[in-house]
Amino acid sequence: MAVTIHLPGPLSAYAGGARRVVLDTAPTSVGEALAGLGALHPGVRDRVLDERGQVRPHVNVFVGKESIRYTGGLATPLGPEAEMHIFPAVSGG
Repeated sequence: MAVTIHLPGPLSAYAGGARRVVLDTAPTSVGEALAGLGALHPGVRDRVLDERGQVRPHVNVFVGKESIRYTGGLATPLGPEAEMHIFPAVSGG
């Protein structure tokens, strides 16, 4: 069982250019998956999580089609073969 994390272009630069990272460690929560991602690619972790270990306000994390803001945050459970997507918020004027 593996969890796949999809990264947008701006974050892929901190993951050696990878747009997709597969974690074979079978994390059971979003927090565990982000910790695994951070162990592999610390630059990504620093841009997704703040100094308290919380998801930065301008970053959106989805498991499937659901935002983790509404499903338990970092405690959101991950099933086998889960797909996560990380998106920086887009704003402008």
